[in-house]
Amino acid sequence: MPNIVCSIIEVCLFSFENKEPRYLMLRRSKEEPMYPDAWQIVTGSIEKNETAVQGALREMKEETGYAPQQFWVVPHMNTFYSPKQDLVHHTVVFAAQVPPRTDPVLSEEHYQFRWCTIDEAKALCVWPGQITALQIVHDFIVSGRKTAAFSGIAL
Repeated sequence: MPNIVCSIIEVCLFSFENKEPRYLMLRRSKEEPMYPDAWQIVTGSIEKNETAVQGALREMKEETGYAPQQFWVVPHMNTFYSPKQDLVHHTVVFAAQVPPRTDPVLSEEHYQFRWCTIDEAKALCVWPGQITALQIVHDFIVSGRKTAAFSGIAL
């Protein structure tokens, strides 16, 4: 029977360009052992003795150089199965607004970035869970619905 773990976070970064939301997509290095050359949102592991929020903020800083202007927990958990480990992974998803008209400082894990419309970002995604996460962030956080007010995290 597989075990269930929650040790991964994802962060959907967005900014506004002329009042239109743009989503940051990162392209993994071709030398990365897992998913080389794939486009993704910020993704990483929660370290020992770290909360999911702390892990998300750390991974965001490490992978992009950004600190969020605003930060939310997204009402969505990404779930996937790893047959090698026989584990079901629950991934906590966050959203972060970052300053407009700035470029990320990429880590060695990524070699390319794009600021995309919601449709462009979803088209680049490999994983259905990240497509769903982007759409939920777009519909429930970026749009200014009450969900954003209820799920904000004070920094």
